[in-house]
Amino acid sequence: MKNTTPQFKSNAAEALADQQLQKALGNVRVGFIEKRQIVADALPEFEALRDNARDIKNHTLAHLDLYLEAYCEKVEESGGHVHWAQTAQDARSIVLDICRKANARTVTKGKSMISEEIAINDFLEEQGIEPVETDLGEYIIQLRGEAPSHIIAPAVHVLKEQIEEDFRAEHSHLKADRNLDEPETLLDEARTVLRQKFLDADVGITGANFLVAETGTSVIVTNEGNGDLTQTLPKVHIVLASIEKITPTLEDVSQILRVLARSATGQEMSVYTTFSTGPRREQDVDGPQEYHVVLLDNGRTNMIGTEFQDMLRCIRCGACMNHCPVYHAVGGHAYGWVYPGPMGAVLTPSLEGVEKGGNLPNASTFCGRCESVCPMRIPLPKMMRHWREREFERGLNPTVQRWGLKSWAWFAKRPRLYALGSRLAMASIALLGGRKGRLSALPLAGGWTKYRDLPAPEGKTFQQQWQSSRGAKS
Repeated sequence: MKNTTPQFKSNAAEALADQQLQKALGNVRVGFIEKRQIVADALPEFEALRDNARDIKNHTLAHLDLYLEAYCEKVEESGGHVHWAQTAQDARSIVLDICRKANARTVTKGKSMISEEIAINDFLEEQGIEPVETDLGEYIIQLRGEAPSHIIAPAVHVLKEQIEEDFRAEHSHLKADRNLDEPETLLDEARTVLRQKFLDADVGITGANFLVAETGTSVIVTNEGNGDLTQTLPKVHIVLASIEKITPTLEDVSQILRVLARSATGQEMSVYTTFSTGPRREQDVDGPQEYHVVLLDNGRTNMIGTEFQDMLRCIRCGACMNHCPVYHAVGGHAYGWVYPGPMGAVLTPSLEGVEKGGNLPNASTFCGRCESVCPMRIPLPKMMRHWREREFERGLNPTVQRWGLKSWAWFAKRPRLYALGSRLAMASIALLGGRKGRLSALPLAGGWTKYRDLPAPEGKTFQQQWQSSRGAKS
């Protein structure tokens, strides 16, 4: 998919003006937040599980090389194959080679953010291989020619009426007078169409929520069962996963699973939690003849040992964006690449460079809600602040912003002058606010007043109030 992260500001402006998108985003603001809180409150040990999950991933990252080697050995012992991909292009080439050896014409896919990261769908289509998304949300956006707008609910930006229109246009072989008024009828139609795709597929591609070093197992969690059909019906199963998905043991996975679904969708557990270890054995009733794991780096090893290593604990639950006021306002597409919301604001510059992704860490109110709900306790605001520092150090900020900060720093280093300037500025703004007590336009504050009024200050400055309180105490 095309990366438009440098155009975040223009993307966001378009999103704010899109009435259909704004209506659809209301579902994020209501559904996810309430459901998560209910299941978290119902589990007394939820906070302790978050601590355990964080510690498990920290331990794994500290010994990542050892666990990767152990995982590779176990996969090969079970009859599978591990392929190491340094870059996205390497991963695409590996997948294509496997597909060609299988004479694949059709590939079914479970939901995988790594497949989005390496743009595998476009690549396979260019090579004459048809990729078919089987997750309902992914299937909808594939029909629309769009990228996911959320990492667990890829079509959350689409209204039911839009889905009906897309289905009628794409499924023109079905009866024109069929009922598509309800979500259930839309789901039934998607299942009907996809059923034959599962049977025809030569290769199935899934992601992985976890890779277990102890057993060489890949784990996926879904609510539709499409992932199971994707990896058991075709003769070849390809797992696309990034290297930080490694988890030491099955016991560790069971711990993290208890916070994953609760944080993501407000469920105690996902409907399907599927463990796959190698290709089909003689006693198995189903499963692939070949089992391949493509392990992708794509910049992640560069994060280890830096201020951004904690980001590699992320389990892609989406809780941070579910609670983010910026995401609520503009949706996922505004972020311009695979990973939206607070986690994308940290991960995208890490993988794509601050030159491309520098706008994203600035798209935050720093309210801290993302960190407060993250099941892995990732300090997202702190890391966004680090990226802002990197951006400033490299001179990537707008010139007006840089001079504004330098001017503020000059005054801040001169307390008396700063206090005098603050009093004069506050008095002037209060005067401009007049009886309304707010301003709809103010020089140098157009970014704020374009969308909302600026409250006029009332009373004394903070420093004046602080000095008064000190005098009263003495």
